[in-house]
Amino acid sequence: MVGRMELPSRAAWQADVVAAVAVTFMAVPQGVAYALIAGLPPAAGLYAAAIPVIVGAVARSSRFVVTGPTNALSLLVGAMAVGQLGVPPVQAALLLALLVGLLQVGAGLLRLGVLVNYISGPVVLGYITGAGVLIGVGQWRHLVADPWSIGTGLAVAAGIVALRWGLPRLPGAVVMLSLATAASWAADFGALGVARIADLASIPVGLPPLTLPPMNLELARALVPVAIAATVLSLVESSSVARTLAAKTGEPIDLDRDFLGQGLANVAAAFFGGYPTSGSLSRSALNYSAGATSRASAALSGVAMLGVLAVLGPVVDHTPISALAGLLLVVAVDLVDLEQIRRVVSGGRRGDLLAFAGTLIGTWVLPLDQAILLGVAISIGMFLRRVRHLTLRRLVLEDGLLREAKRDAADPSCPAVRILHVEGQLFFAAAPILEAALNEATADPAVRVVILRMKRSQGVDATTAGMLRGAAERMAERGQHLILVGMRSRAMEILQIGGVVDALGPDKIFPTEPGWFAAMNRAIASAVTLAGDHGHACPLQAYLDDAEQPGA
Repeated sequence: MVGRMELPSRAAWQADVVAAVAVTFMAVPQGVAYALIAGLPPAAGLYAAAIPVIVGAVARSSRFVVTGPTNALSLLVGAMAVGQLGVPPVQAALLLALLVGLLQVGAGLLRLGVLVNYISGPVVLGYITGAGVLIGVGQWRHLVADPWSIGTGLAVAAGIVALRWGLPRLPGAVVMLSLATAASWAADFGALGVARIADLASIPVGLPPLTLPPMNLELARALVPVAIAATVLSLVESSSVARTLAAKTGEPIDLDRDFLGQGLANVAAAFFGGYPTSGSLSRSALNYSAGATSRASAALSGVAMLGVLAVLGPVVDHTPISALAGLLLVVAVDLVDLEQIRRVVSGGRRGDLLAFAGTLIGTWVLPLDQAILLGVAISIGMFLRRVRHLTLRRLVLEDGLLREAKRDAADPSCPAVRILHVEGQLFFAAAPILEAALNEATADPAVRVVILRMKRSQGVDATTAGMLRGAAERMAERGQHLILVGMRSRAMEILQIGGVVDALGPDKIFPTEPGWFAAMNRAIASAVTLAGDHGHACPLQAYLDDAEQPGA
């Protein structure tokens, strides 16, 4: 399951090196800041962004995902009742990383990747939103210590936001934290009473130490609930990142291999001074946008972090804690995705709303590991209540009529137009099945238009709407078109709120209407037009010419 490292060309190597440097610049401030959230020494965040990144890059299926510490997972680690465990936080974190790694390796070997399909988008959104609020609230104590700390933190936060607006290509977090560190060194912030990283725990100069998690059965039992929650969160985060990038690149992903790769990265974290890691959305997106061509870029970023640890520890020690708090305030605001929340709340589906609100409130009133498990339980309950088999059939023209295609039979219809008929529940667990069918259809270079007939489907929710919106946008980039036909009024409301109608345009949306095949025939006519020279000579045009007044 673990693939070999690619051997890119010289130009590709240069692109990977540039991307790796960019990722490392972001990983240094994030690693220190996330360790602060986790309640661990700052060096732990950098250790988690070194060897585990290299292992994850080699073992994962995605070329672009960068493993390492993340904000939401760090918050879960920081919420451990370490004081009740009777061991130092670092020791508990090492054992937790080992447990999470073993659980993930087991999930990968047992090919349980499909299970993440049954954790709905609103559950993840609820946890991430709640985590954002908790992270933001948790930084105030670092900001209000004294006037210098307040000024430093707010200046860093304001500078990051300003750079995003004015100079978006610059890494705002790196720039502002570098300025704050330089000011701290030049003005001796320590003498002014401003806490610096060195006041918490200096970052040792040298490579990550070889560490041994405590082999304590009682401690392991106490950590099992947190380990399960961290395993679920890490896998959901990692798979979400991989799918987000795969949607842009068309790269196939193997969730079972990703589970194994993420597990091996966490095992590495346990033995090299880190704590539980996941796929980082921000660093992975930067890796892709910076021009990475292969998994070598992520591996090189881990190597570069080893160089940072070997040389720049004393420099990082001067970084004010309040500057990191300013960065984390921005991170906290970023985690609260108001647009996605509006779509879930306005969608009106009680299941989506319950999953989001239940998980969100759970993050505030329950221990975080229990909040995640609550969200998973809600997702499973929704699935068991609504699950039905989703059926997708291809419709072809036969004897002048649209019929279900026979297996292995030649398609006498227009090769440029693919018609798929959907029956069943189109809720979050079915979204990957529908997405796979669309990907298979659009993989044929002859296909210009895909018609999705949804008259016999029910239960369209926010997750499915988001998938359809993304599929439409990817198809448009390749010069292909997606047409939806046969939607009832409730489905149209969800599609409108989810941005699908806007993404497609009015010429590709055909709600159900009275009359036999009325909406379908209008959709076919639109498809033939969109197919252009590929469509006008096909049998579908003759079918339209011969059709009587349709009735649906």
